Amino acid sequence: MSVDHGCAKAHTDAVATRISHLLAASFPALRYEPTAKRVRASCAGDLVVDTRGAVLVWEPQRIVPIYAVPESALVVPLTTSGVAPQPVPASARMLTPDDAFALHTTAGTPLDLELPGRLLEAAAFRPADPDLAHLVLLDFAAFDWREEDAAIHTHPRDPFHRVDILASSSHVRVELEGMVLADSTRPLLLFETHLPPRYYLPRADVRFDALVATQTSSSCPYKGTANYWAPGSGGKNVAWSYAHPLPESAAIAAHVAFYNERIDIIVDGQRLPRPITPFG
Repeated sequence: MSVDHGCAKAHTDAVATRISHLLAASFPALRYEPTAKRVRASCAGDLVVDTRGAVLVWEPQRIVPIYAVPESALVVPLTTSGVAPQPVPASARMLTPDDAFALHTTAGTPLDLELPGRLLEAAAFRPADPDLAHLVLLDFAAFDWREEDAAIHTHPRDPFHRVDILASSSHVRVELEGMVLADSTRPLLLFETHLPPRYYLPRADVRFDALVATQTSSSCPYKGTANYWAPGSGGKNVAWSYAHPLPESAAIAAHVAFYNERIDIIVDGQRLPRPITPFG
């Protein structure tokens, strides 16, 4: 009696797929994912939407999601906007939270929201895609947002994004053009989806005499609000710290991280290559 091993053969010949490559391959596409969270948006105390039907939407080239909500859930009127979508620069390989909401990379209609006493021009967008036909995207920066009862900032959290913080005994030295900026054997390693590992060093192990505080700050929905330092000799910011990180990232309080892209990091005697990221 012969045995058909075709299924086993097919399994053996199958090619494994790296998850990060799948995610990268979807980057040029319009993507969406429903959420079970209660999502609320308001403006200067005026409620705009309160729904459990929100959907996270990634327009092509955008690295973070934007909330779309059922049009029927909006409690303020919508009108077609006279403001045209801004053209996306041909040189833009990706759009970050710093890029304007008006830079739409999918077909659709900009919309105005009529709030008491004011008009929010082009603060909403109705995508033309049939799977999203009942939804409108809202400009995150134009509103105050809550997921359940928790305020969120900068952009919605990505359900496929993770941050892990691990204590390490590796010897980490940070240099800029031969000058040592930090040296530590008690780093915290922060691993974040799509980014190179970040080495957070205790403040006591950092040479602040070689750095100068700048006015730059940034906000992250996973870590909190950061402040920055540049080299004392001038140039771009090279280091940052979260004085009061969010609870899930509390371990990095009183620690300083450095841009792998802009300085040299030596770990256990091995000089790391400078990664290529939007922060270079």
